[in-house]
Amino acid sequence: MRYYLLLILFLFLSCDFHGSTPKRSEEFKNEIEKILAKQDLKGTVLVFDAKNKTYYSNNFELAEKGYLPASTFKIVNSIIALETNVLKDENDSLKWDGQKRAFESWQKDMTVREAFQASCLPCYQEVARRIGVKRMKSYLNKLHLNNMDVNESTIDNFWIEGKSRITPVEQIDFLQRFYTKKLPILNSTYDKMLRVFEKERTSEYIYFGKTGWSQDNNHNNGWFVGMIDKKPNVYYFALNVEPNDQKNTSKFAAGRELATREILKLFQIL
Repeated sequence: MRYYLLLILFLFLSCDFHGSTPKRSEEFKNEIEKILAKQDLKGTVLVFDAKNKTYYSNNFELAEKGYLPASTFKIVNSIIALETNVLKDENDSLKWDGQKRAFESWQKDMTVREAFQASCLPCYQEVARRIGVKRMKSYLNKLHLNNMDVNESTIDNFWIEGKSRITPVEQIDFLQRFYTKKLPILNSTYDKMLRVFEKERTSEYIYFGKTGWSQDNNHNNGWFVGMIDKKPNVYYFALNVEPNDQKNTSKFAAGRELATREILKLFQIL
């Protein structure tokens, strides 16, 4: 009897929350590698076909490796801020304090949506400070994001430096739990966050995406994560890459999204 109970538990834990174990495929490995190389990138891309429960990647080993979340954490930061009323909605104003910022485009008052899309680091550092350590840790626990190193000294930088880590697999898991309303958040937060997150809408699909870039000990690492709602299917993606030459990042800013879009076209998603 005990044996059968253990067997049932193992089968349950080995499945995703839809009740079946997703398949894995490296069918387009060579094509993905060529697309990354065109942008002077190396790393991994993970695409999840939700309808057919299949993961595609050029490197599943790297897809299970943890990296600093960088600005992809703005997704989580926004959700927690909306849940705690630190931010009211996508049109709430984030005021510029008049101090010089890394980019001139950040030197103005911005709406939440504008700050998210422009990846305004100082804006979201202020948001994190207003959330505070106690509430941040509480919500990270509720959201099952337990590898974030949050304390009083790291509250406004833990996603861009230090010990915090997230894997491409975990990025997709979180995005899927968010988009299928499996997170313990209000429906109003969900609706507001979709309006913050959306990049593009056509008659065929809705496209959500967020970049991230960290420089840990002068080592550049970058993300592009998101999802494509192309009814009746939804596709989730997480790209994590670094430049082939760490001293040459001329293509890195734009290359992450360009490469991802080419890969999504390869899969006939875009």
